Amino acid sequence: MSSRQSRIYLASQSPRRRELLKQIGIHFEPLLLRADTRRHVDVDEAPLPGELPEDYVRRLSLEKAQFGCDALQFRHLRQLPVLAADTAVTLDGKIYGKPDNVEHAAAMLRELSGREHQVMTAVAVAVGERVEALISISTVRFAQLSEERINRYLQSHEYADKAGGYAIQGLAGAFIEHLAGSYSGVMGLPVFETVQLLRRFDFPVP
Repeated sequence: MSSRQSRIYLASQSPRRRELLKQIGIHFEPLLLRADTRRHVDVDEAPLPGELPEDYVRRLSLEKAQFGCDALQFRHLRQLPVLAADTAVTLDGKIYGKPDNVEHAAAMLRELSGREHQVMTAVAVAVGERVEALISISTVRFAQLSEERINRYLQSHEYADKAGGYAIQGLAGAFIEHLAGSYSGVMGLPVFETVQLLRRFDFPVP
């Protein structure tokens, strides 16, 4: 792969995913899927009836990556690998996505308080008709959180657009008693799995 081709498209608006790709030296261009006004249907992020959390994040990451590839062809853009990811927090089989509002975020944090939960992040890469995904699963244990502590956290607005209503790399890092798994996976893009997946597509990686 030539240096000119040593780039990917990132089908995500997440600044955390951009930061992690930069950390490992992956050059990328953002691919903003929602910017296409002629696209009538977006990826539906609602879980399917009875869908397991692992299947849920895998499905969404694959759909987002494939959607990105389709967008490249539609817009007549240069064909490069498209990387997408999806993260979900799960507790007792329940999927916690991004909170709808501050009350929803508060309810999530109360349920996670003093408990172990899992964070699943699937990363997918699509090139043409080929699309593959890998999943990182981490276990996170929260300290017991008082209402006062939850309310102080919510005042930071850090919960917005975060699966489970928290960001490990932010103020909520102080809530975490123990982490078993991938710190970057909990952030939203597991670095190890991302590199392994890009290797499968013969993309130059660290």
